Amino acid sequence: MTHVLILFFATFSAAFMATVPPGLLNMNAAKVSVEKGKLNGVIFSLGVSSTIMVQAYIAVYISKFLYRNPEVIDILFKIAVAVFAFFAIYFFVLAKRNKLKAKALKEVNLSKKNSFFKGVLLAALNLLTIPYYSGLNAMWNEAGWIKFEAKDITTFVVAAGAGTFAVLYLYTFYFDKMETKTNRFSKNSNYILSALMLLLLIITLIRIMYR
Repeated sequence: MTHVLILFFATFSAAFMATVPPGLLNMNAAKVSVEKGKLNGVIFSLGVSSTIMVQAYIAVYISKFLYRNPEVIDILFKIAVAVFAFFAIYFFVLAKRNKLKAKALKEVNLSKKNSFFKGVLLAALNLLTIPYYSGLNAMWNEAGWIKFEAKDITTFVVAAGAGTFAVLYLYTFYFDKMETKTNRFSKNSNYILSALMLLLLIITLIRIMYR
């Protein structure tokens, strides 16, 4: 029982810390909260967390394969470069378009269902999640905190989802509470996301070059 608690808090902390820095998922959670309300932000966060749990589950079963075949990770990084480049351009173009249509977009409503599936989609496009949780699984396995048993796998998956959701909820809650003071954030969020994608693109390229 003790090792299950250690596994949960270690994985929760790792997921929490990985999600804290401003990125595609938490900035979108804040954006949805500011523009569409706290509830939609929470629904978006649930969508993201659900996908993270699926990715963590997959990671448990492919961690050994990934680390015995480094070329697979190289391929994932190269795909990530293309994805980050696409979103850097996408959010920049979207920001330009929204600036011209700010008044028209002011009253647009987003359904809870759409918020959930937007979270699922964006989390699914984060190609570095599976290698990250595969690495965690390998480390926890070496430390003796996790075994390939249903109880341990379930704990690992739930903790990954819970840690991610906790951060996204904080982003959602913070920006919702500051809604009357975040008009500038709402207007410029796509520029911020574009810049973040560019930063991630540069970081990923550096990691590829120095692997």
